[in-house]
This record gives sequence, C-alpha cells and structure tokens, in this order.
Amino acid sequence: MKRNVPCLLLLLPLLLIPVLSSCVRAGTRLDRIELPPGFTIAIYADQLPGARSMALGPDNILFVGSRAEGAVYAVLDPEGDRDGDHRADRVVTVARNLNSPNGVAFRNGSLYVAEVNRVLRFDDIVARLDRPGEPVVVNDDFPDDRHHGWKFIRFGPDGKLYVPVGAPCNICEPGDPYAAILRMNADGTGLEVFARGVRNTVGFDFHPRTGELWFTDNGRDWLGDDRPPDELNRAPAAGLHFGYPYRHGQDIVDPEYGARADDPARFTPPALELGPHVASLGLRFYTGAMFPAEYRDQIFIAEHGSWNRTAPIGYRLSLVRLKDNRAVSYEVFAQGWFTGGSAWGRPVDVQVMADGALLVSDDKAGVIYRISYSEPGAK
Repeated sequence: MKRNVPCLLLLLPLLLIPVLSSCVRAGTRLDRIELPPGFTIAIYADQLPGARSMALGPDNILFVGSRAEGAVYAVLDPEGDRDGDHRADRVVTVARNLNSPNGVAFRNGSLYVAEVNRVLRFDDIVARLDRPGEPVVVNDDFPDDRHHGWKFIRFGPDGKLYVPVGAPCNICEPGDPYAAILRMNADGTGLEVFARGVRNTVGFDFHPRTGELWFTDNGRDWLGDDRPPDELNRAPAAGLHFGYPYRHGQDIVDPEYGARADDPARFTPPALELGPHVASLGLRFYTGAMFPAEYRDQIFIAEHGSWNRTAPIGYRLSLVRLKDNRAVSYEVFAQGWFTGGSAWGRPVDVQVMADGALLVSDDKAGVIYRISYSEPGAK
C-alpha cells in the first residue's frame, strides 16, 4: 500500500504499471475536490474495487464491503500511523464470491457481513484475517430479491443489529418485510420490524447522545427531475411508518399509491428533505476531536449521485447541521467528483477514525479518501 517514493515505481517491472496508473487516476484528481478552509483530502487506501460500506475494528482495522466485487476487505494500519504518512499499510481480502456483501459491522471480536439474503459472522476475525475460515450463518430469513437487496448494517446502542430490506421495485406496495428496517439480536434471534415505509436506506447511524436512529432514504424515480427529494429521517422509537409508497418528502402524494393510504396522518415526515435523486447513502455523526467544535455531533452524508436526472447532482459529501436534536441546515461539504459532464468518483460511505479524520469510500474509483483538518495558517 505504501509508496513513499512514487517516482521509483517507474523503475519497477511492467507488472506494476497497473498499480501506478490506478494511483495516478485517483491521486491526480484530488485537486478538483473543493473543501472548506483548513480541510485537506488524500488517498488513505487504493486498489479496493467497488469499495462500499465501512466498519472500524480494533487496531485501526477498517473493514470494507464491496457489492460489485462480492468481496470484503480489511484495510490495515497496525502502526497507528506512527510513520506519519496517513496511509494504510496493507489490504487483505477477507472473503470472496459473496452475494453483494455491501454491509459490514464489527462487534465483540466478530465481523458481521450482510449479503442480499443473509447475514454472516466471521469470529475472531482480527487473528484470522488471512484465513478466516467458513463463516457462521447468523440469519438467512431475508428475501433474495436483488432490486434494492444490498444492505447496510450497524449495531445500535441496544446491542441489536439493524438490517434494512429495500423495496423490490421502484414503486409498489410490497408488504412486510420489504421497505423496512429490521433488527435482531447479535445471534440472529428475535428478528422484528423496527420501521416501515422506508424505500431503500443504505446508511444510518445512532445519535451519540440520544441513541436515536437517523437514516437516509432514496426517493422513488420517474416523478421528474426535481421530485421527490431524498430524505433524512429520524426514528426516536420503534413502530413508525415513513410514508413509502404513499407519501414522499414532506407532502408529495404518490400519484399511483397515494390514495391507498388508510391513514396518512400516521406517517412520520422526514427530518429534512435532501436533494432530488442525489442517492444519499452513508451517514455518520461526527464524533471526533480533529475537526472544529462546530462539526461535533453533526451529520455527514455521502451522496452517490443521480443516474436518471437530466442534470446530474450529488457526487459529493453533504453536511446536515442539528440544533436541539433537529435538522436545521443542509449544505455541501466536499464536491468535485463530477466534472466536465461525467463522474470520476462516487462517494458511498463515511467513517470517523480514532484520530478524528473522516474516511470516505468511493466504489467507482476503488479508493478510500482521508479528510483531515488543521488550523489555516498553522505549520
């Protein structure tokens, strides 16, 4: 992983040329990324095809799922960056040939991996990265629909694993367990629906002080360029319904399914409307100490970018500011992955590291970026 003297790569055998070109493709475009003053972005790890959701384990081990590649990676920095290069040292492929293993989570020494139709567990993973062995099947009671079937997973403060099941369609009335966020015990028992009316969430986090679940949701397609918005939702308790397929955003009645709602008043509106078709995915509360105090406990969202909008938007990191546990603003934090009419990168997930840096996965460029902060003018 480390290339402290990149120029020397030119002298290496031809088999390393693809490595060099990968580094150049990702590295030379970082000057296009616009960030607030004091923030910088660099490559933390590359050669991670299809890098998607991230989870942090002990010893600075970062686990990364890859939906397109069917692989799960472990990104290692055992020195804790004592060498000062702010880059990972090695990438290990923990698992291969899985069924869209988008979601990863770490708990009590085990790595949990979400495939489309089941959740796996690799025990004692830190000691067995190179030879993890056969995983334990935690639960295989999930549908095998591939449309919105890939999953983001995360443990809540209640010790339960939260697992979404997306709608198997653009717009339909699928019934349980679809269009919902489920949760279960760590051993796979007690599977239950936590929230309904959620079309397709691929990112959520729990407020560091209140423990409440906040999640992004991707709005339906084909209502026009500017409708409906993606959503940022807040679920302070179980049993809420967030509107899909009957309502979108704050007040958009679905033209196909809106009239079928038995009691529209029971729907929970979004905490904030996000951009239309931005494909809002990974979400994290910032809990580090590196960034200025104004970022503490605020929400970063990775917007993967629109595919069906006349003028594409997204392809950026957004920041949602909270006040008194309410979302009060929505602004661009980092952008520049979409230039010249095309995207060279697509942010997927965000992860706060122990040192306070913010990592961003990119499944198009196959890299993980590190965003850091230092006071402007400081040496």
